[in-house]
Amino acid sequence: MTLDWPDIGESLVRILTYDPKAPLIFSSGLFLFLFAGFSFFYGFMRRAVMLRMVYVTLFSLYFYYKTSGIYFLLLIFTATSDYLIGLAMGRTQGRTARRWLVALSVCVNLGMLAYFKYTNFFIGIANDLAGRNWLDFRNIFLPVGISFFVFQSMSYTIDIYRRRIDPLRCWMDYLFYLSFFPQLVAGPIVRARDFIPQIRQNPLVVTRQMFGTGVFLIVSGLFKKAVISDFISLNFVDRVFDDPLLYSGFENLLGVYGYALQIYCDFSGYSDMAIGIALLLGFRFNRNFDSPYKSATITEFWRRWHISLSSWLKDYLYISLGGNRRGRWRTYLNLMLTMLLGGLWHGAAMRFVLWGALHGGALAVHKFAIERFGFKAVGSQMRPWRRVLGMLFTFHVVCLGWILFRAKDMATGIQMLRQIFTDFSPELIPQVIGGYAGVFSLMAVGYLLHLLPGSWEESARRGVVRLPVFVQAVAIAVLIWGVMQIKSSDIQPFIYFQF
Repeated sequence: MTLDWPDIGESLVRILTYDPKAPLIFSSGLFLFLFAGFSFFYGFMRRAVMLRMVYVTLFSLYFYYKTSGIYFLLLIFTATSDYLIGLAMGRTQGRTARRWLVALSVCVNLGMLAYFKYTNFFIGIANDLAGRNWLDFRNIFLPVGISFFVFQSMSYTIDIYRRRIDPLRCWMDYLFYLSFFPQLVAGPIVRARDFIPQIRQNPLVVTRQMFGTGVFLIVSGLFKKAVISDFISLNFVDRVFDDPLLYSGFENLLGVYGYALQIYCDFSGYSDMAIGIALLLGFRFNRNFDSPYKSATITEFWRRWHISLSSWLKDYLYISLGGNRRGRWRTYLNLMLTMLLGGLWHGAAMRFVLWGALHGGALAVHKFAIERFGFKAVGSQMRPWRRVLGMLFTFHVVCLGWILFRAKDMATGIQMLRQIFTDFSPELIPQVIGGYAGVFSLMAVGYLLHLLPGSWEESARRGVVRLPVFVQAVAIAVLIWGVMQIKSSDIQPFIYFQF
């Protein structure tokens, strides 16, 4: 048997270079292969703190290079800029000087975000106001995950300004924190005060519970993403959203339900894998999703959905605007502004702003109902039948928002709503269900798993933790192989890569 050196060389080039058509993602075979090799050497660095930090940072920068190419330098710039600003704030006692420094950090970070993400959006608004093509659109590449690491870095400097944390004295520590690859490109948004104390732990400890929980989260996240989300996306949801007029109102409605499940499985699947990978490396992240479609109110939904972002918006935007400390109507305005900016964070398009407005308005209405009628803020103490009705109502409000979120433009979203309300065609229901039996069966499984009691999931996790380590390793290898065999043939990037 002879080695084919040209093929080996081509394979190495593919591994080492950035391919914009094939970004490195957790559910790809290449990442699983690279992570296995990375973990082997990482296991020998339990007590070598600085070596471990350099090793993980280099792998993290390589990982980001494989997702965004040369823009990994932007990550290094952000880390350097806010590290130096944090140091300067730590050496400055004057309130005015500290305020100018934190303002500089916010301007630098938001300036980068505005240029890469919103330039064309603002150009379009300017041209519309001028009534002509006053400015030319630019083809600007959006670095993957820029919204996540910018928000994460801003939280560091703002917390230093608020004197909640002390600035780091070593640049490598901060670069490690900002670039740590499990959460780098799609969250969760990890706070410095939660993560930084873990960086220099010596010796590195991965308990049996951490390893077992990590295995459980990786497998469940991979199943959510690679099996449920990708399959229903490619085989049904994308087709409906691409051209709603080709499908009946019933199919459009199921397309919306399918997207609600798709985006949950896609994003929570990524978060599960990120948290699981971090646990295998000896680091703990906070939970990012808590069965959001069980929510009986919109307030409860935002306590369960994308928890790291919703808590970030609350702590650094809503409270900074005054929160609920300046009267009832100012509270409603602050809720609306927070969600409008949260919508704009998700994408540079008017439909994202409207999505934020829908949620901001719903939160304000619920806040008013609590104050005026004494409704429960979360719904945990509702009677069962009221909670079920609340869950159904909240779910459909969220689904209305998902139409704005997913449709390629406002016209498509309006077409979907028109089809649902004017061309439902109930006589086609048996034919539709029979034609997409596999898709709807998988959707049913996804929603059933989502709605199961949390105690069932906890029992499954404990069961995995109790398995011998060798059995856990074999199980994850077998399950990953099985998922790779049955998942959709096309590798689908995570939805939140675009944000």
